[in-house]
Amino acid sequence: MAKTSGEFEQEFIQTAKEKTGYSLGEWLPVVQASGLTKQKDITDWLKAEHSLNHLQAQLLAGLFLNNGKPVYQDEGGLLNNQFVKCESIRPLFDQLSEIILQNFPDAQRIPKKTYVSFTAIREFAAINIKPKEIRLGFDLGDTDFTGILQKSKLSGPMPRISHMVTLTAEQQFTKELIGYLQTSYNRSHKK
Repeated sequence: MAKTSGEFEQEFIQTAKEKTGYSLGEWLPVVQASGLTKQKDITDWLKAEHSLNHLQAQLLAGLFLNNGKPVYQDEGGLLNNQFVKCESIRPLFDQLSEIILQNFPDAQRIPKKTYVSFTAIREFAAINIKPKEIRLGFDLGDTDFTGILQKSKLSGPMPRISHMVTLTAEQQFTKELIGYLQTSYNRSHKK
């Protein structure tokens, strides 16, 4: 089973000194001195100036911006935060989430800061929660876009999440939708 964001974050905190030369407490003033205040800018700076790998830089930037406190400790909180302005869409999300997990029993639902990932070996589906819709993204490679199947506009997931559908009602949970999920799942299991 894939590690959760919380597990990666905890591992980074525990091994930062060993793997990067500085503990988390030592890194925070270094990042503060950079004067940078945006996640991407801090991540890029840590990679370029301090030779951290992408995951290390991203985790450290997130920890810095969260006042040195873990970002991913409470994954339930991460999920709930996505519904602060979208509570009415929660039942639709819960139904969709259940369908995905029933159809792909080895999948893991991993709430992130800006989206929800469904992973089995690799991420095969991603959801952005909007006030009046759910955007469900897939890895469909070079599949043509159609009326329902659009170019992905999701924020957060890896670029391989290439396509998406917009969902507003349970009636949209069709065999065609499950087919897109299956294709994406199969692509994520390629070696």
